[in-house]
Amino acid sequence: MSSNVNKSDRLPDAGLLAALPPLLSGLARRGVIRQYRADTTLIEEGDNDDTIFVVLSGSVRIFCSDGSGKEITLAVYGPGEYVGEMSLDGGLRSASVTTETITVCSIVSNMTLRAYIAEHPQFALDLIRRLIRRTRLATASARSLALFDSYGRIKQLFDNLAEARADGKRLVSERLTHMAIAQRIGCTRELVSRLLKELETGGFILTENRHYVLLQELPVKW
Repeated sequence: MSSNVNKSDRLPDAGLLAALPPLLSGLARRGVIRQYRADTTLIEEGDNDDTIFVVLSGSVRIFCSDGSGKEITLAVYGPGEYVGEMSLDGGLRSASVTTETITVCSIVSNMTLRAYIAEHPQFALDLIRRLIRRTRLATASARSLALFDSYGRIKQLFDNLAEARADGKRLVSERLTHMAIAQRIGCTRELVSRLLKELETGGFILTENRHYVLLQELPVKW
């Protein structure tokens, strides 16, 4: 685990814990609260530790990488989510996790999680539901990589993230750099930059305060 951690005991954890669903809050209260700087590695692919991180504030990115350093982002999670639960099977970590922003987590051991599930069987149902949801997302991501070209994957990403505004346009509220988009869709930053420039020139998107505004429906093909 990275040393980029603020170990202050005066963290704003009481309100953050109270904001979680009751069952998850109960688990998080049994952990150790830590605040991490941005770009801090919490979990490294291939490790054999069994820590679970409950996200109280900020956001974390789950990704895989190859020997050349190429990365693909599997998911980004914020408050109310947890990562590391796959360690329940005793296997090695299947992906890496790093903080995107200043992030506060409750660190829970595998033993504590197992004891909590034994005391609160209903939490197992929550865990199963999350695993099913994440499996569905992983399936959709694999399908996208196999069946869509780079533009199609950008369109799918924006369509999934964009929210309608009062003016009829759609806003991607998450601030995404060209590199972050490239990591999520599995292509190069240069290709992302070129495609976004073309979409902006064509009047389909607009960059506004580091957010993307979809001015009209993105074309099926580009």
